[in-house]
Amino acid sequence: MSIQCKEISANPFTISLGSIPLMDYNSFYSQTVQMMKDEPVHCVAYYGVEVNDDLQLICCLADDNNHNFRIYSTMLPVGSNPVPSISMEIPQLQVYEREIHENFGLFFDGHPWLKPVRYPHDRADRDSAMDNYPFYVIEGEELHEVGVGPVHAGVIEPGHFRFICNGEKVLHLEIQLGYQHRGVERILSAGLNGMKRSVICDNIVGDTSVGYALAHAQLIESLAGIQSEAAIQIERCIGLELERIAVHIGDTAALCGDVAYQLGQVVCEALRTEIINTTQFWCGNRFGKGLVRPGGTNYTLDEKVAVKILRVLEDVGKRFAAISDRIYTLPSVVARFEDIGTVTRRQALSIGAVGMAARTCGIRRDVRWSHPFQTYRERSFEPELIETGDVLARGLLRAREVSDSIAFITGLVNDRRGIRDRVSGPDYNLSLMPGSFALSLVEGWRGEICHSAVTDRDGNLIHYKIKDPSFHNWMALALAVREQEISDFPVCNKSFNLSYCGNDL
Repeated sequence: MSIQCKEISANPFTISLGSIPLMDYNSFYSQTVQMMKDEPVHCVAYYGVEVNDDLQLICCLADDNNHNFRIYSTMLPVGSNPVPSISMEIPQLQVYEREIHENFGLFFDGHPWLKPVRYPHDRADRDSAMDNYPFYVIEGEELHEVGVGPVHAGVIEPGHFRFICNGEKVLHLEIQLGYQHRGVERILSAGLNGMKRSVICDNIVGDTSVGYALAHAQLIESLAGIQSEAAIQIERCIGLELERIAVHIGDTAALCGDVAYQLGQVVCEALRTEIINTTQFWCGNRFGKGLVRPGGTNYTLDEKVAVKILRVLEDVGKRFAAISDRIYTLPSVVARFEDIGTVTRRQALSIGAVGMAARTCGIRRDVRWSHPFQTYRERSFEPELIETGDVLARGLLRAREVSDSIAFITGLVNDRRGIRDRVSGPDYNLSLMPGSFALSLVEGWRGEICHSAVTDRDGNLIHYKIKDPSFHNWMALALAVREQEISDFPVCNKSFNLSYCGNDL
């Protein structure tokens, strides 16, 4: 069959709503299956928008090898009859279809399990509640269930993990989220001014403030038809890579703590503090809140900040390389990481894994390379890949990416020093293009962050959609613990460090 889609090579991009090809559902189904059978193609956005009395399903696929996006849609009457589930052919779409079903009541015939994703307050089925969540059950006298959460012993957000075990061996893990009802997407499309939207995006996922703020800033600038200055693009990427370094080192500390290697834990905790304190020195907040804003910046990277960043990175880089070498050569630590929590390449592809969860399975999936944004467009970038897919791989990848990010930032700081022009301040009153669809993709430290939006004929935001990398990768954790000892769950969980609030939008 011939392919009907709008192809875009830019990231971010804005197109008119009317330019998105519209087709019947059978053609939509066949075209999606045909394109997604190609391994480098994965789904970055698939959701419903109510248009009068109809439901428009908009799908955006990313082709990593051709470095473009493909956008197309179908229109269905609200409350229409069941439609065939694409998940039977393309498993990675199962969570998208579950979300559409939960939000609009559209039934996907043949879907393996249309269980809830978030329990939003305006869900289609009000009878669907936490108390009647349809947990998977395996019958057998030799089996037992273990429940963890939603309230945890550590200071983390709510999520429930239900294990089915045979003795100490995990046969199945089901992850139930949706305990937080913040209504972020609805708030962002409720007519707020630009400053309020920016502050909200700083706080959607606290450990990824820069990544989320950047995805939003790109989206708004694209809708306004502007592009930030070269100096600002460089500064944004420096902030994004500092965030990556800080979290990767902090996660390494957590991994060491879970296998009782206290030296590695305390050293990495101290080094993480050095990085986040440097971010605070730059913008006044350890997590980079306020650093990225549409149209400009309040925190220009001056020479004093540049010197501080380079000095800290040189010191932290040497010390982290030394402790990483000890961590990943110590037999007692390596024995607890190697061949634990393995996700195969085939599994990662089938669930649409992104970020580290994909790259540790040998999948070349990194937005900085495949759909470059900001100053990544001007500098060649090659992602790190490891093929074993286990806890050790996810730890080693962090160490390698810290080294890469330090080298990348060093180059960016020197580039920034060569630009003497004054940079603009933020613009919170940008006029947005009417009747448009826009999408922005950023490679956060977990993986790709996707923000997309729709405007009405007056240029007002009427729909705002967010996708965190954990939307895909929670399933990777569930697969990783199968056939493992249940005592391996904490270290498996830490090796992914997925986001609860990134799911509970």
